[in-house]
Amino acid sequence: MTPPATNLYLVGFMGTGKSAVGRQIARQLGFQFFDSDREIEHAQGKSVARIFAEEGEAKFREMEREFIEHGHPADRCIIACGGGLIVPPGRLALLQTRGVVICLHASIETILERTGRTKHRPLLQVENPEERVRALFTEREKIYGHAGTMVLTDRRPLREITGHVLRIYRLEAARFKP
Repeated sequence: MTPPATNLYLVGFMGTGKSAVGRQIARQLGFQFFDSDREIEHAQGKSVARIFAEEGEAKFREMEREFIEHGHPADRCIIACGGGLIVPPGRLALLQTRGVVICLHASIETILERTGRTKHRPLLQVENPEERVRALFTEREKIYGHAGTMVLTDRRPLREITGHVLRIYRLEAARFKP
């Protein structure tokens, strides 16, 4: 069966597996893969952490909007969106006009385990990263709950998650109307 050409946007909290799942699906479909944070870093010539430090979060959120509107092809792409990309008002609606949106979800415990291994997340460069994760998760939970079909990634093999996301994507892409 020929895959639809509609873009797939993977959204969700940091550490839910958006990049890993996105890369795998892009390989399977022969689509291009984009990680919004990495693309912004490449375009700006500096890390997300440095952008936050030098220009602030509001400026970074504008860079995310610009990436969604102009930073990738209009079809045959899988985009792993930064955890806060859909937080600004209107951002989720914008994504929904450009492709299928699927939200990856994990428990706070899983997120803490996964994000605790990295030092590149600017929102966690605080005295108490666990407290920050819990506060952000609570703040964003309702937004993620309205962000399309949700797929749980806790304690599931990548292959299983990818298969589930692909099934949802194919169903929703067949009905997608830009």
